[in-house]
Amino acid sequence: LTEEAARHVADYTGLRAQVSHPPVQVVDRRDWAAANIAGLREVIGPLVGRLAGDKRPGALTEAIGSRLTGVQAGTVLAYLSGRVLGQYEVFSGDPGQLLLVAPNIVEVERKLGADPHDFRLWVCLHEVTHRTQFTAVPWMRAYFLGEVQAFVDASSGAEDALLDRLRRGVGTLAHAIRDPESRTSVLDLVQTPGQRAVLDRLTALMTLLEGHAEFVMDGVGPQVIPSVDRIRAAFNRRREAGNPLEKAIRRLLGVDVKMRQYAEGRKFVHGVVERVGMEGFNKVFGSPLTLPRVEELGDPDAWVARVHGPAGPLPSAG
Repeated sequence: LTEEAARHVADYTGLRAQVSHPPVQVVDRRDWAAANIAGLREVIGPLVGRLAGDKRPGALTEAIGSRLTGVQAGTVLAYLSGRVLGQYEVFSGDPGQLLLVAPNIVEVERKLGADPHDFRLWVCLHEVTHRTQFTAVPWMRAYFLGEVQAFVDASSGAEDALLDRLRRGVGTLAHAIRDPESRTSVLDLVQTPGQRAVLDRLTALMTLLEGHAEFVMDGVGPQVIPSVDRIRAAFNRRREAGNPLEKAIRRLLGVDVKMRQYAEGRKFVHGVVERVGMEGFNKVFGSPLTLPRVEELGDPDAWVARVHGPAGPLPSAG
């Protein structure tokens, strides 16, 4: 189904892989977590080093830094391992590896009462779009990893700053749990001012990539998946459901942020394609300079004016 999805995605988007990629890996939850642990080592190791000022950390910093990052990473992975359906993992190797988590896909399709072939192809459309983004745009992985490294580089190395952020973080988390409307997540606890600027760029990128994948799967779906409307409606209800504790966990781990990215990114992509067509939208992948800025995600006209000029091109077919 990933091979079938790849043909549909290429035909719909006009994007085709410029580099070779390994075949998809169908994994269980344990293997998915192991793949992500290997990737996270590339991020967490340097981050702990930065927190220690790039010198041998003191006992307190070593204890807090290793446990803080370990608990955060372990908590997120434990939560997501039972929920994520697929992922394009880019940390462990170039250009990345497409993972599909078989037990989660089967569990969700059964809960939704979906046709297995239709649901699995629908999932593959989304995940193959992510693979296409990184293989049809060869600079994308290096740019993404560069921004992650910039996030690490912007970390403060002072022990007292780390401890102060931890003290404030405990109070912030307690408030987030009490306030259902809070949007605080664990990411908010480790941000220095420099990191916030980097995170704005990463947020814009991830919102674009998630929204593009949603737009493609909804554009291709009606043409090749007979039950796609019922699948989409049931899947959206599943995304929004959850008891209060489940919703608090999703918020604190930043999962709600990702869910908002689906909607906000899809709206941006739709708005741009509506104005300048698919070929005009694909200019977003021209270089890092043509990626949308955070403020442009809610204003497609601003992106079109900046990249295409004030008048913009006439929309092309499709």
